[in-house]
Amino acid sequence: MDFPVTFHIFGTTILAHPIFETIGMFLGMRYYFYLKRKSKEKLSFNTSAAVLIGATAGALIGSKLIGNLENPYTLFENFSFKRFWSNNTIVGGLAFGLIGVELAKKIVKHTESTGDLIVFPLMLAIMIGRVGCFLTGIHEETYGIPTDSIFGMHLGDQYLRHPVALYEIAFLFILWIALRYIQRLKNHSSGFIFQVFMLSYFTFRLFLDFIKPRIEIAGNLGTIQIVCICVIIYYIYTIKNTKSLY
Repeated sequence: MDFPVTFHIFGTTILAHPIFETIGMFLGMRYYFYLKRKSKEKLSFNTSAAVLIGATAGALIGSKLIGNLENPYTLFENFSFKRFWSNNTIVGGLAFGLIGVELAKKIVKHTESTGDLIVFPLMLAIMIGRVGCFLTGIHEETYGIPTDSIFGMHLGDQYLRHPVALYEIAFLFILWIALRYIQRLKNHSSGFIFQVFMLSYFTFRLFLDFIKPRIEIAGNLGTIQIVCICVIIYYIYTIKNTKSLY
């Protein structure tokens, strides 16, 4: 296989990443609406609209902001709106999407958790998107550092690299099975599935980024890892307090 994988659509050459990312978001949303129709928990129109707007706005801002702060030196030395808009990360999207949802819920005075229903559609979208990341090779900064391990792959240059996108797909597949098992137990509070997903995913990303190229901001931690630590602390506190109420 030659990297990056591209598709020729209407005379234009397009990288695999944006195509698979778009497919992932489309299928994820269709899966979410399917689960929403089947769900016994019904939200009012105002609450649903507020949560959707909060999540979308927060995710958009966060993905761009954290994506660009991965290399703040380049951002501030030679600012380019085109480059700013093209840089994004799911870590920033999830973290700031959470903030957007919580703010929106406060505005409409909704106190119940709304996250469980989005977990599996979100995981599906991320996994499909990561296929695109893998097929893009080293053309975008979604690849791993060179390695001598048996997992090393040629992703478009002379080095054997960690296929971090495949690692993430494998992790999410295992997490999917584990969360389905927890869901079937039905002995947890509303929102617990989402909390476990967020804690698990951000913990995984904290360690995964040690084998990805990064600009060290604090110690040997990159911007994404610092965000991960903040989210991990928040969810450890949240899960601990939630359990103490039951």
